[in-house]
Amino acid sequence: MTNKASFLLGTCLVLLSSNALAASGHTVSANAAASSNYFWRGITQSDDGAAVSGGLDYSNDSGFYLGTWASNVDFGETSSTSYELDFYLGFSGEIKALSYDVGYIHYAYPDAAGDIDFGEVYTSLGWRNLSFKASYLTHAQSGSSTEEDMLYLELNATFPVFKSAELGLHIGNSRGDTVMEWTGEDDSYMDYGVNLSKDGYTFGLVKTDLDADDDLKVYVSYAVDFDL
Repeated sequence: MTNKASFLLGTCLVLLSSNALAASGHTVSANAAASSNYFWRGITQSDDGAAVSGGLDYSNDSGFYLGTWASNVDFGETSSTSYELDFYLGFSGEIKALSYDVGYIHYAYPDAAGDIDFGEVYTSLGWRNLSFKASYLTHAQSGSSTEEDMLYLELNATFPVFKSAELGLHIGNSRGDTVMEWTGEDDSYMDYGVNLSKDGYTFGLVKTDLDADDDLKVYVSYAVDFDL
């Protein structure tokens, strides 16, 4: 594990294990999931194979939160890395009927042959069943031939359907020089998603308009979360 990833993970573990978290207004939770495929912005991160993931989260009444999340990955011949380790922190809350979230996320690949880590700042606004989120690249892997430019815009909607089920709709746009380097195509592409969730189970469909990866893909997953 790289020194950077070790520091990020250690920071999370220290904060999440503090006795102070037992005080009122502090929450620590854990999550775990298994999925037939791991998609990120419409593109598989597990070479169309299964993925197992889990994470820890801390939050308090001020709206501050931080956490860590990990999953197996498989980028085929493009990278030898076998897992992803994320670290994130931010502030979230509500102003009347409008919800907001502002934060930073670091994507680390500790066992990669080279440095392929990158980070993003993000902000989102939500109103009723709708949410809009923008994520912007703050730094990319060393030795990148691009100007490290990437912006991701997404619109999401959720609706209650049937009995205790939820329908999710998603549309996103990735753009920038880094997108072109990663995909080998244009510097912009769209991704679309629809899913149906109930009692931790999710059935979903994912599609992009990339020439090399424009097939409609199906996945199923199960997730559980609990307070510690």
